[in-house]
Amino acid sequence: AMDGLEVTNLKLKAVPVKDLRELARILQVNGKGKHGEIAARLLGQNPAIIDDFIKRKYAASVAERQRKLISDADLLGELHKVDAIEWGVEQGQLDGKIQREYVRRFTRYNDLVRGVASRLHGEITGYAIASWYNHWSTVLIEDHISQHPQVVPTIKNLKGVDLFFRNHPFDLKVTYLPKEYNLDSAIAEPTQLARWLYENQGAQRFGDDNRLYIVLIDTADRAQSWQLKRAVDLVYPQIDAFLDAATVGESDILPFVYGGQSYTPRCKILLVTK
Repeated sequence: AMDGLEVTNLKLKAVPVKDLRELARILQVNGKGKHGEIAARLLGQNPAIIDDFIKRKYAASVAERQRKLISDADLLGELHKVDAIEWGVEQGQLDGKIQREYVRRFTRYNDLVRGVASRLHGEITGYAIASWYNHWSTVLIEDHISQHPQVVPTIKNLKGVDLFFRNHPFDLKVTYLPKEYNLDSAIAEPTQLARWLYENQGAQRFGDDNRLYIVLIDTADRAQSWQLKRAVDLVYPQIDAFLDAATVGESDILPFVYGGQSYTPRCKILLVTK
């Protein structure tokens, strides 16, 4: 496990340099130099003040997004305009599909244009809508989680760390129950599902970071689980109750095997069911 200084160092890594200088001023520490130099001087400072500063900065950025771009209520309204999620193509594999099914397949210009207009246009629209819905519904959930007293968010992206929960770094994964996974088994043994999710990830996006999994399941109709991502009145209270009660300790270490190697991240998993 990480010690306190390592965790503080990771928290400071996720703070942009202009904000670090401001934090240095507040703590009456020298704020000159590069990011790493300022962070090194802040390491021995009061961790509660650092946490509080990060939470305030994050809240300010959320407030700014709500003011400049869109309020949470309006964003939720926009997300409710989506009738169906049709990826049409795996995320991140759109270019391959265009090359395979259009660019290399057609030799006649007019056939290409017709093919794109009749099929590809709809598929790309579906892909963009699914991706958009996925992104903005996650933004709302992340912003909500970040307000929890035991959570310190990251202001800028860190690989494999979205937030700190009870002083442990976690990658947040809001996801659905995989089609091939048995519902009763998942509900009976969420930890086994978490292990399955680690062991069955794609090679390109492989990670062994600590993860906080929030798995959304419509038990009556699993194909409609995507709708739970905007059902904040159902989802938020379950997340809050989980974060209030959850601790992080040795019992959260989840050994798994991938590509013949063993890994031991910490993992928390919450099944949000309807």
